[in-house]
Amino acid sequence: MNQQDFYTRYQRQLSLNGFGPVAQQKLQAARVLVIGAGGLGCPVLQYLCGAGVGTIGIVDDDVVSLSNLHRQVLFNTGDVERPKVIVAAERLQKLNPDITITTYQERLSNVNAIRIIAHYDIIVDGSDNFATRYLVNDACVLLGKPLVYGAIAQYQGQVSVFNYSVEEGRSRPVHYRDLFPEPPGKDEVQNCTEAGVLGMLPGIIGTMMAAEVVKMVTNIGKVSAGELVTYDMRNHQIYKMRMATNPDADGRMPGTITDFENFIYGESCEMNDPLEIAPELFTQWTQRNDVIIVDVRNSDEQPPVKSFSHLNIPLPELAERADELKQRNIVLFCASGKRSLAAARLLQQLNDQLKVYSLKGGIYNWLQTQSSLL
Repeated sequence: MNQQDFYTRYQRQLSLNGFGPVAQQKLQAARVLVIGAGGLGCPVLQYLCGAGVGTIGIVDDDVVSLSNLHRQVLFNTGDVERPKVIVAAERLQKLNPDITITTYQERLSNVNAIRIIAHYDIIVDGSDNFATRYLVNDACVLLGKPLVYGAIAQYQGQVSVFNYSVEEGRSRPVHYRDLFPEPPGKDEVQNCTEAGVLGMLPGIIGTMMAAEVVKMVTNIGKVSAGELVTYDMRNHQIYKMRMATNPDADGRMPGTITDFENFIYGESCEMNDPLEIAPELFTQWTQRNDVIIVDVRNSDEQPPVKSFSHLNIPLPELAERADELKQRNIVLFCASGKRSLAAARLLQQLNDQLKVYSLKGGIYNWLQTQSSLL
C-alpha cells in the first residue's frame, strides 16, 4: 500500500487524539487468531480487518447455514453450505486487500491447538461450546497468550480479557478457569438454538471484543482484564465485576503441553443415544395412534407445531404431570433435542415400564426435513 492509500484508508483512525501512525503501525504488525466465524467471530473479523490488523487467522470447520444469516452478516444466502472460513476470507480480503488472512478449516482440538495458537499474539474466542472455551483457555495459559473472551445468552452478553497482566501484585493474570473452574453439566445450560438470540446482540458483543484487541495492540484505553463486563440489550445496562484468581483453578487444567495434548475436553461429536430416534422415524410415529408426542419446551417458545397432535408439558413440570402420560410409547421433542433427551431419562427413572424416546436434533432439525415448514 502506498502512503497516500494508507492515509486515506485509515484517516479516521489516524486523526484520533493519541492514536496516529504509530498505533496504526502496531496494528499492521499484529497477528490475531479468531476462533469461530459465527455470531461473535463475524463482527470481530470485520472490524479487525477494517482497522488494519496485519495478520488474521480464522479457525472454523463449519459451513454457512440459513439459520446463521440473521446474525452472521458477513455471509449471504448464496453462501449456504459453503465453508465459513472460505467465505469469510473472500469477504475480508475484498474489504482490506492489504492484510494477510490465514484460514484453518478444521475443528480446534488438543491435537492442533498448540500448533495454531503459537503463531499469534492475541487469541479471540468466538466459539459456542464449553469444551472449546476450556481448551482455548488452557492452551493460552500454557503459551502465555492473552485471550479475548465473549459469550451471549438470550438478551445478555459478556466480555473479558484473560491471561493479560494489568495489575502489580497478582501472582498471575486471571484466566477463564478462575471464573468458571468446571464446565456446567450437560443439561444445565441452554445453547442459542434452544434459548434463542437476537442478531444484534452478538454484533454488539463482537465489536466490544474487537475493541479489546485494538486496545491491547495500541496501548490505548483500559483493557478489560481482571473484570467481567456484562451487557444487557433490553435496557443497555452494563455491569462490571472484578475477578480474582482462584487457587484451585490451576489444578483443574493440564500443567504441560504434553498433558494438554492428552487432556479430554469432550468429544467433537456425540455418540448416538439409544433413547433418540431419527427425524425420519419421528415422522412415521406422528401418524400412529399408540404414541403420545410431547413438546417439553416452555409454552411461549417458537415455532409452535400444528402439523401433528401433541401435548405441551414443559420440562420443569414433567415430574408433576407424568401421570398424564399413560401410554407405553412416548416421544418427546424440544428445540435441539437436548432437553427432550433429559426428559426421556427422567421419565424412565419414574417408570421403567415406559418406552420413551427423544427426537434427535430437535424440532428445528425435523422441520428442515419437511417439505412445508411451519
